[in-house]
Amino acid sequence: MSNIGFIGLGIMGRPMAGHLQAAGHTLFLHTIGPIPEELVSGGGTVCDSSKDVASKSDIIITMVPDTPDVAAALFGPGGVAEGLTPGKVVVDMSSISPTETKKFAARIGELGCSYFDAPVSGGEVGAKAASLTIMVGGPEKEFARIKPLLEKMGKNITLVGGNGDGQTTKVANQIIVALTIEAVGEALLFASKAGADPAKVRDALMGGFASSRILEVHGKRMIDRTFDPGFRIALHQKDLNLALAGARELGLSLPNTATCQELFNSCTAHGGANWDHSAMVRALEMMADHAVAPDHATV
Repeated sequence: MSNIGFIGLGIMGRPMAGHLQAAGHTLFLHTIGPIPEELVSGGGTVCDSSKDVASKSDIIITMVPDTPDVAAALFGPGGVAEGLTPGKVVVDMSSISPTETKKFAARIGELGCSYFDAPVSGGEVGAKAASLTIMVGGPEKEFARIKPLLEKMGKNITLVGGNGDGQTTKVANQIIVALTIEAVGEALLFASKAGADPAKVRDALMGGFASSRILEVHGKRMIDRTFDPGFRIALHQKDLNLALAGARELGLSLPNTATCQELFNSCTAHGGANWDHSAMVRALEMMADHAVAPDHATV
């Protein structure tokens, strides 16, 4: 069993840390706001700072919202870097900039420690079920040290390549998810406007080549009007910002990614930053002056 530091105990981090604790690991915990009571009662130690977490842990995991949050947790006053000693491992499971990730890894490496970027896909449901997909970038020779921990939090775990490659994979994932939500939204909106029952259309499509996890889960959300997150539009906007910024750096065009971002922007302008990302369909519905299905629940 290992001494594990966990920084960031929000919607995702809380159940992820819980799985590590249930597996018998000793946890040292820090987050903005109160530490979840079940982690404390389960034996977790509350730490006053990220530095304190790092000084007491062999492996330190961060799970925070965005690139600046990771930078602050690692290198801000009282940050992880101040508590590291050679041989420790830092695993960032946030979804952040691949470019900045490479810089973070280099700085941690200068302290004699290993760094992995290991963003996840699967949302709150996957975090609670320990079924997350985990996309890892980092040194292959050290991967065996962290893989058993990742296996307590996820099912599909892949070492993609070096530092930054995990984050690049996550950005690619978010491009696919956004574009597929948009496609499902357009299809169900078309079916509904044409007078067909969108629920039956979805059932039929689930048996064909158009079937997808997005059609299964988010198509049902669009029909049932259940837009409580899930995965918030504001977070998906952040991920598409990373995609579009990366595209500018690489000198390439991502036209449909940009379109999806504009649809998310429209939702946010109408008060939907905290809607589930499947609610992108609402932007399409506003343009069509027609809804896939009648609302019967409050978003």
